[in-house]
Amino acid sequence: MSQTSRRQGEVARKNRRVALVGVGIVAGMTALTAYSPTLYSMFCRVTGYGGTTQVAKAAPGSAAANHTVAVSFDASVQPDLPWRFRPVQRRVTVALGEEKLAFYEAKNMSDQPIVGQAVYNVAPDKAGLYFSKIQCFCFSEQTLEPGQDVQMPVSFFVDPAMLDDPDASDIRDITLSYTFYIDAAATKKLQQQRAQAKLDEMGAHAPSVTTAKSQGG
Repeated sequence: MSQTSRRQGEVARKNRRVALVGVGIVAGMTALTAYSPTLYSMFCRVTGYGGTTQVAKAAPGSAAANHTVAVSFDASVQPDLPWRFRPVQRRVTVALGEEKLAFYEAKNMSDQPIVGQAVYNVAPDKAGLYFSKIQCFCFSEQTLEPGQDVQMPVSFFVDPAMLDDPDASDIRDITLSYTFYIDAAATKKLQQQRAQAKLDEMGAHAPSVTTAKSQGG
């Protein structure tokens, strides 16, 4: 066998090993998602996998004030959620380590109260490990009354440690994206409670049978 053929064989074997490892990782992540959503969520937060962001109590301050990144904002809603949802500002510039406050705007376009939950990520994915939120509307469900229009804040910073990561130190632009989903179970429960409360109120104001008879007699 020639030297060229041997090299080609070695490359092919390495490629097969890489492919098998990749398949194993995908299978493992799929199983983790299916059987332990909590562990999967923890894994994403620790590694920034899939652009998952971090959570922090406070920003470290402008430790790298001379190094800035541009953060763009994106918003979308699932088709079954009758909300209008959009960023108030499209783009901001932030120094690494600096706390920044941004706002999104949401409006319930329906005639019913609705409960929604936002999911989020950043792009590029490798920025997720260094993008930290301090406060965010996405940390809990949001309830909007019929026609209600609200502004939702998100406070964040980009960790200066990003500069020490050879794979992330070249990041200059980050996009923060949110998608709102309807929480169907919570929405149904809320609407049923509101409907029952309205029936109870109507019943409380309705004349009793005894009163009606006495007035008729």
